[in-house]
Amino acid sequence: MGLISIPGAGDITPAAQKQVVPSAYVDFTTATWAQQYLPDLMEKEAEVFGQRTISGFLSQVGAEESMAADQVIWSEQGRLHLSYKGCDIDTGNTNADNVITIVSDVDGNTIGANHGIRVGDMLLVSCASGTATATAHVTGVTGANVTAVPYDVAGTLLAAIGGTAQLNDVSVLVIGSEFDKGTVGRTSANEPAFATFNNKPIIMKDFYQVSGSDTSQIGWVEISGEEGQNGYLWYLKAAGDTRARFSDYVEMSLLEAKKKGSANQTGAADGTEGLFQSLETRGNVSNAFLGTAAQNLLDFDLTLAQLDTQGAIEENMMFLDRGTSLKIDDMLASMNSYGAGGTSFGVFNNSEDMALNLGFSGFRRGSYDFYKSDFRYLNDAATRGLINKNNAAEAIRGVFIPAGVTSVYDQALGKNLKRPFLHVRYRASEMESRQMKTWTTGSVGATTSSLDAMEMHFLTERCLVVQGANNFVLLKG
Repeated sequence: MGLISIPGAGDITPAAQKQVVPSAYVDFTTATWAQQYLPDLMEKEAEVFGQRTISGFLSQVGAEESMAADQVIWSEQGRLHLSYKGCDIDTGNTNADNVITIVSDVDGNTIGANHGIRVGDMLLVSCASGTATATAHVTGVTGANVTAVPYDVAGTLLAAIGGTAQLNDVSVLVIGSEFDKGTVGRTSANEPAFATFNNKPIIMKDFYQVSGSDTSQIGWVEISGEEGQNGYLWYLKAAGDTRARFSDYVEMSLLEAKKKGSANQTGAADGTEGLFQSLETRGNVSNAFLGTAAQNLLDFDLTLAQLDTQGAIEENMMFLDRGTSLKIDDMLASMNSYGAGGTSFGVFNNSEDMALNLGFSGFRRGSYDFYKSDFRYLNDAATRGLINKNNAAEAIRGVFIPAGVTSVYDQALGKNLKRPFLHVRYRASEMESRQMKTWTTGSVGATTSSLDAMEMHFLTERCLVVQGANNFVLLKG
């Protein structure tokens, strides 16, 4: 009989007779069928809401990969250069005017005595309220306190940066080192900095039941393929809706889910870190693109400046709600008189047809290329659109997602791997795949129990991995 491949539904096996078996179940909500194969039942229902499902976002921007463990752990590289901010000068230490107290790194992580500055280092030092940037030489290090003497100023380091006692506004950058003739070399080494993250899969389930008496709702499609496949595929309209809703739940969970907190969460499940929590914790959160076209252009350039301080990934995808998407269109139209409405499709050789055929509007700003698409989940009144409208201050309006892959160290495999910035991990082994399971039980068709009904079960176990969250932008408010 052979397999037949249905776009969106995978490989299924037609049954020789009209039998209710899982291998011959076809889901019309996800499969792409020619119109002549659709049964009458589908044509009787008015599609007043258009396409009701929202799944597809993760399939566009991510990939799926199996895992066998209860959690996934990965490490991300730290910054190459040593730089610190929020530091202090003249805080009551001995010779305080030459002593810098290290507080945090450039990303705001508390460092203190765990900094990497060593005796002999050459520093650039400045403060927010100062009048100059000093170049200084490190003569001593005691815990979080670094003693540094300015090169070209006859006085203290505090005087060299043109300020009085400074708290929490001193920035320090290591630019090199200098040693006298005949001296010993370094006595301590700096280990490469990295951050380790983890996430765990969650088990999601759904269920549909129809009594044995009501199985007349089942519809049949007879298949005859070019490679000799023939037989019957079956479907249930209500079961198809359940499957479609479950597919959406899978996607919404990976977007919105949160990990269980460390306190006062009695009775809560463990949870998993979804996309939005990942970006609020480790990414860039912005309230940009709420003003006029000119203000939005300024916001956009500030966003680019922030991306410059991170990985500076050149190609990015923008998934936006309708209001923010129109704001971006108005911003572009104010800058370029080309084409209908003034919108430029520069990434596609200014061909509007090319841009629309790809499903995105593309443009370039600075050294960055952006591809813009609507995010249905944020618009629909029965999904995030409802929550966004109810609480505008906390509304999620869109995400910027870097394209391509990043290099990370996989703890399980013990080596560096190239992986998409955003991908899904699902539980699987040689005996069992929990990527997306569907099975039937009951007394209808192939009898498995004495229950006078057919039960359809849906299950998946998966989590989302967000690598390099510092290159993402979450639009809120």
